[in-house]
Amino acid sequence: MSTRPPMPLPSDGYGIRCARPAESGAIAALLARAFADDPVMAWMIPGAAGRELRIARYFKLAQRQQRPRAGAVRVAATGEGRLLAAALWSGPGRWDTSPMRELAALPHYARVFGVGGLQRAAQVQNALHEAHPDTPHWYLPTVGTDPGLQGTGVGSALLRQQLTDCDRLGQPAYLESSKAANIPFYEKLGFRVTGELPLPEGGPAIWPMWREPAPAAGPAPHQEPAADL
Repeated sequence: MSTRPPMPLPSDGYGIRCARPAESGAIAALLARAFADDPVMAWMIPGAAGRELRIARYFKLAQRQQRPRAGAVRVAATGEGRLLAAALWSGPGRWDTSPMRELAALPHYARVFGVGGLQRAAQVQNALHEAHPDTPHWYLPTVGTDPGLQGTGVGSALLRQQLTDCDRLGQPAYLESSKAANIPFYEKLGFRVTGELPLPEGGPAIWPMWREPAPAAGPAPHQEPAADL
């Protein structure tokens, strides 16, 4: 998370909803800003020149892979449409992209990462796949808050929208943290570190985190129901 003082939240507040297809570019740009200093992204895309643009292209592809699952891309946004945070979710048994879709996306990933970076991206993907738990769960591959709003509670609110449903339905959740500094943020939401995945060639570490459902604490506030992802 960013260490800079957070900007004030919009005076008109914000809501949490499913993303609209026309917002994919803005969501990709937001996530690129949020991941600009991410160590795993920097390892896959070495060199600062053009990195944020390439990260944005990556997240546009990631959304395309997610969108066959209705409602899988969610945002915190103002009533006027300003995006504050975004998250990608996959429901139980639906986290893995089909080999056909992965193969079709390969040329696009090659343009994002380049030849050397593509090999590293494949190493990251393989490490994540090998460590992924078999127990049915909700999977959070990506969440990011606009850097100027990190620390304001927007990201927590966005994740609690789904985690409240996980608790109500008695379903666990899973993610991987690519920054040690973000682990306390996820721990406050009930996640616990289950291991550490060091990447090869002196690459950074990734921390898998698991969340057991908490007992429901009464009726949840009115919000948009979670889609069957």
